[in-house]
Amino acid sequence: MEPKRSKMNYRAWYHRCWLVSYMSAEQVLQEFNKSREWAGLHVADNSCFHYRERLMLRLFEESEHSQDQDASFDPELHKLLKDEFNWVEKLIKRYVGREALWLHRRFLLTYWIRYFACGDHDRSLPSNQRNIRTVDIDMLIDNELELFRSCTILPDSDFEDYQAQATFAATYMVWLKKQLAGALAIDIQKVETSRLKSLLTNVCPEKSLLWNYLPELCEIT
Repeated sequence: MEPKRSKMNYRAWYHRCWLVSYMSAEQVLQEFNKSREWAGLHVADNSCFHYRERLMLRLFEESEHSQDQDASFDPELHKLLKDEFNWVEKLIKRYVGREALWLHRRFLLTYWIRYFACGDHDRSLPSNQRNIRTVDIDMLIDNELELFRSCTILPDSDFEDYQAQATFAATYMVWLKKQLAGALAIDIQKVETSRLKSLLTNVCPEKSLLWNYLPELCEIT
């Protein structure tokens, strides 16, 4: 069943997600590579990105089953996830104000933290792997901050997509601060909550009552 030929695309994608469980590892990787072109041309289609996420989860599962407990660092998956990060960043900058891209980026970061990140409290890993992971997370934070800054610059235009982009970037940063603080005990001091609140109030004033609770939203629960 091909989603591009279906009038109810989400049903076709849902069926493909179901089929992932029955695919071989080689088929999963082939599907992951094939679906990239479609996703790049249909950046508002959340179903396609959900399918890619399902494929990635299957790859992570295969990696966990094939590796020893002490050898959890998989360089191939590390590269695959890093390539996906870079690709999605290009799409975010090219197609302004597309929420599906920001949601997919949250998924990517969640699994980057789970599989490849190393917080200050984690000293049980071999030193060479810990160094790789620590450098990666530092670079990732700097990169996400730069992405946030570039996406929150509002041109002198009433184009609503730019306002949507700034809103998605700011709420993504709120989410990122909480994720890093909770999972890795890392606090992004470079992004002040007051600045996020001011930005969100400016681009999305109709939700100003919600933004008043931003300090609580950034706290670890």
